[in-house]
Amino acid sequence: MVKKRQRRTPRQIARGVRRRARRIAGRARSAWRRSLQMRVVTSTLLISMVVVAVLGVFLFQSINKTMLAGRTDAATAEARANVLTVSDYLSSAAEPDPGEQSDPATQTMLDPADQAINVLAQRAGARYAVVIFNDGIVGQDRATLNIDAYKSVPRGFREQVRTGTADQTASRYSPLRYLSGETVSGLVIGSRVFGGANGTYEVYHLFPLNEEEETLSSVLQLLVLVGAGLVLLLAAIASLVTRQVVTPVRLARQAAERLASGRLEERLKVRGEDDLARLATSFNEMASNLALKIHQLEELSQVQRQFVSDVSHELRTPLTTVRMAADLLYDAREDFDPMAARSAELMQAQLERFESMLADLLEISRYDAGAATLDLESVDMRDVVLRAVGDSEALAERHATRFELRLPTEPCMAECDTRRIERILRNLLFNAIEHGEGKDIVVTLGADRDAVAVAVRDHGVGLRAGEENMVFDRFWRADPSRARTIGGTGLGLAISREDAILHGGWLQAWGSPGEGTQFRLSLPRTAGSVLKGSPLPLVPPEVEMRRTWRGHATPVLSAAAGESGVFDVD
Repeated sequence: MVKKRQRRTPRQIARGVRRRARRIAGRARSAWRRSLQMRVVTSTLLISMVVVAVLGVFLFQSINKTMLAGRTDAATAEARANVLTVSDYLSSAAEPDPGEQSDPATQTMLDPADQAINVLAQRAGARYAVVIFNDGIVGQDRATLNIDAYKSVPRGFREQVRTGTADQTASRYSPLRYLSGETVSGLVIGSRVFGGANGTYEVYHLFPLNEEEETLSSVLQLLVLVGAGLVLLLAAIASLVTRQVVTPVRLARQAAERLASGRLEERLKVRGEDDLARLATSFNEMASNLALKIHQLEELSQVQRQFVSDVSHELRTPLTTVRMAADLLYDAREDFDPMAARSAELMQAQLERFESMLADLLEISRYDAGAATLDLESVDMRDVVLRAVGDSEALAERHATRFELRLPTEPCMAECDTRRIERILRNLLFNAIEHGEGKDIVVTLGADRDAVAVAVRDHGVGLRAGEENMVFDRFWRADPSRARTIGGTGLGLAISREDAILHGGWLQAWGSPGEGTQFRLSLPRTAGSVLKGSPLPLVPPEVEMRRTWRGHATPVLSAAAGESGVFDVD
């Protein structure tokens, strides 16, 4: 059975159109931000359009003004000549004798206005129309070329002509309307003529401007076409010129990206001797120097790693012999005098510390050599946390510190190397005891479908801005002037980070001066799966709530113990 497709409502259609418009606008903004060539070409195009438009308007107005001025001058001169000619007819035409019997046709021919209009009609032909008003009397008004005299000559203009002096010419642009209904643009030129005994006349010449309009329309179309072509030409030139600059820059950017990805042999081709060529030369020199320095640092790092590995292994044999002798002295310390017994105890303690340091050095050497492996098993993380806390209780009691455990009631199973995870947690707990200033330490275990996380929170001195990443560096200390109360090599957190990375997890830190620190270990439940998030927040909830309530909530970056650039922001 074929289902009928439901018709979309106008609101759904409008919503879809808005989404599509936002998507297109987003792509346009992205292309605008990413492409230097597009920004240059678009800016050139817009500026060219404005300049061409301004110049086109100025040029068109100049042509229009010049053309109409010439037409007005010619029309005014012709109108004045016509007025001088017909003024004789209107003022000196013979009048019929009142006592003489005459034919009406003869009287019509003797009418001065008719004689004047006939003369003007012969002169004007089809080029323009003539209108003669006699004191505004409708029956005596005359017009040529089927012109609608009363609609073509504005009343205000007639008043201007009437109040003017005799033989003074006035002009005005006004639409010309014919009795057929046609309307065209035109020029009206009016004059006032005294007709002696025949009264006062108003003579109007109405010049249509059809040809001028057609000419100006053609000029406007030509200006638009030329302007559009000029804008496109300028855009093409800008694109060509920009490409000559952008292409080398783009090649330099691609080479820099490949260089940053580790391809130290990447170089730019040098063409010419201009600034871009010198840029390519400088880039190649920088790349060569950088490759040399990196090679030297790699060799030095390899020598250091080899030295640490060799020394660590070579110390194992003499340390074993010393350890055996120290154990004998320590076991027999009760037979010694107090000074010798105390020396045996001190030697035993320092040997234990030395063995711990040597174990850390060997462990970090294995990571450097890529020889570290995992012994995976499915365990309940609650048991792992409890064992780590149990190993740290004696140290916590000496520092008057208590542990507050927040563990779920249900099992939190995960595949991990128990020995390494317990070592991570012990390092975190020892660090919290060291810097917690005797205050309670909160240990929280959380889990979701894909991951488990353990957070260790202390309320000590905290970390300054930027130290969230540095705390995992080898041999780094937050305050070098402070004496250690707990022995160590300074490699504990560095080893813990390597252990977390080996599991595909994250080891992250948050800290704020006066508010303490929190370390969060996040692990995938299944070994080998990609960790996408953590079930526990990095920033303690009470701190986040307090900052939000105060209106000072700020984003906190966490130091991820995964690949470079991978951060989890809560």
